Amino acid sequence: MWGKRDDMVVHQVDPYNAEPPPRALAGEDTTAVDTFYSRNHGSVPEIDPDAWTLRVDGLVDRPATFGLDDLRRLFTEHTETATLQCAGNRRAGLIEVRDIPGEAPWGPAATATARWAGVRVADLLRHVGVHHDATDVAFTGADIATSPATGAPYGGSIPARKALMPEVLLAWSMNGEPLPAIHGAPVRVVAPGYIGARSVKWLERITVQEEPSDNFFQASTYRLLPPEVDPSSTGPGDGVALGLVAVNSDVLSPDDGAQVPAGPTTVTGYAFAGGDRTVVRVDVSTDDGQTWRQAELAAQLSPWAWRHWSATVEVPRGDVTVLARAWDSSAALQPERPEHVWNPKGYVNNSWARVHLHGV
Repeated sequence: MWGKRDDMVVHQVDPYNAEPPPRALAGEDTTAVDTFYSRNHGSVPEIDPDAWTLRVDGLVDRPATFGLDDLRRLFTEHTETATLQCAGNRRAGLIEVRDIPGEAPWGPAATATARWAGVRVADLLRHVGVHHDATDVAFTGADIATSPATGAPYGGSIPARKALMPEVLLAWSMNGEPLPAIHGAPVRVVAPGYIGARSVKWLERITVQEEPSDNFFQASTYRLLPPEVDPSSTGPGDGVALGLVAVNSDVLSPDDGAQVPAGPTTVTGYAFAGGDRTVVRVDVSTDDGQTWRQAELAAQLSPWAWRHWSATVEVPRGDVTVLARAWDSSAALQPERPEHVWNPKGYVNNSWARVHLHGV
């Protein structure tokens, strides 16, 4: 389905929502297209690249419409290696604390990294001229939301100051190949450091404005609510709008519940921090957090990419729990338990990673 590997964990067929098994991400600096997770709220639209256009309007001096050839002709192509992470990544850990009806039980693999190529949003905005009072840049896609059924296109926004940074792209390429339909072809937004929901796919319109997007998925859906709140009773603007990705990590190998030979075992995983923060340390424990040892960190591919990590731990005969926690460059640390971050939509589970192993 959609050119994805056969062992994808499919949470929904249409809209297509799926993630790979965690071990498929282990040790891979960039994620193969067939392994990259997919998060959608509507069916994949059919778009003819030759007929596709992008409208840029709002608080700009020169509203304009661009075709794909226009973008290639007018602006320089740039490449950025960036991690995208779904706001619902690791929701399954929150569901174990308390049920979250109507929300998919995403595991730790709703996160992935690719080399994206396209034009800078900043170059496009400078071309049309942005008004000094602009605060936000809104993006609208061609996909019509069916889950939940809004009957309206998917959209969202990022602050204008972020949109004018060089890392934000209108991407038409992924890992050196044309962007696949399932990932937003012909052109999608890539907003590094922000939740994946802000990297709008199948882009059709950019609107510069003096307030965040009022699109349903920004105003009402991707919001962090207090644990006592009933989501069905909330409206636009309630809670906190999700934006920058909180520092997070998880174990990719061995699998949770795996039997391994007693003795030294190598544990691997990823860690990621959004905004302009980077991961600077990952700690691992096998004694319930009484003592910790630092994992070995792989190289930082770019300021906007995850870091893989590995550690060799001593697994006794019988059961053991391996804990992992990441620190970012602001000295922020993952919270200890999923109970501490539980919320009624199941977003931002960045509690310590846990895998249970059985030594034999």
